[in-house]
Amino acid sequence: MKKLVVLTGAGISAESGLKTFRDSDGLWEGHDVTEVATPEAWSRNPELVQQFYNERRRQAQTVKPNAAHEILAEFEDHFKVTVITQNVDNLHERAGSSHVVHLHGQLFQSRSSIDEGLIYEMDHWELKMGDLCEKGSQLRPNIVWFGEAVPMMEPAINITMQADIFLVVGTSLQVYPAASLVQYTQTSCPIYLVDPKKPGGHFGRDMNYIEAKATDGMRQLKEILLKK
Repeated sequence: MKKLVVLTGAGISAESGLKTFRDSDGLWEGHDVTEVATPEAWSRNPELVQQFYNERRRQAQTVKPNAAHEILAEFEDHFKVTVITQNVDNLHERAGSSHVVHLHGQLFQSRSSIDEGLIYEMDHWELKMGDLCEKGSQLRPNIVWFGEAVPMMEPAINITMQADIFLVVGTSLQVYPAASLVQYTQTSCPIYLVDPKKPGGHFGRDMNYIEAKATDGMRQLKEILLKK
C-alpha cells in the first residue's frame, strides 16, 4: 500500500461547527489568543485559561465528524494513512482514523504543570483549579500554546519524508512550524492542497490545488486518488 500522509488544519473542523481563532481578526470566542493560549496567560490568569478550554471541550462534545473526516478514515482501505493534525479536537479519531499525530496537543487530555511527561486522558469536559497531578501540581490543558516547543514536530517530519502522496486539508499553511512539513516531502511525492483560498507564497514544491471547503474538496480528491 502507498503511504498517504495528510496535514489537516482548522478548516476541516470548522465544517463540523468548531470555531477557530482566525475566524474574526485573531479573536477566539471573543478572546485575544494571548489571553488564553500562551504560557504567560497561564501564569497571569490560570482560571481564565481553564474556563476557556473547558468551554472548548464542552463545545467539542456537541459536534460530529463531517464528510471530510470520514473520507480520510475511508482512505485506510486503500492506503497506509497517517493524519498529522494541527487541530486539538478528536474528530479524526471519532471518524475512524487509526493513526493520528497531534502537533498541538489534545483537548481531551490534561497534563502536569511541572512535568510535561505526565499526561492524563479526560472523559469529561471540565478541568478545575485544584485538580492535581500525582506530583501535586495543578493540571493544565495538554495543549501546545503559542511560544512553546512542538514536541511532535520531529516525528511528523520523519513521517512526511516517507510519504508517497501528501495531502493538505483545511489549512492555509500560515502556521509554523507545521506549514514547513511540505518542504520535507520527496520531490517525486505529489502534493494536493484543499482549501477555499489558494495560499500565497511559494513552498518549494509543486502543488495540485482544489479550491473548495474541506468536505467538497475531499469528495473531489477521493475521485482523483481512487481512480489512480
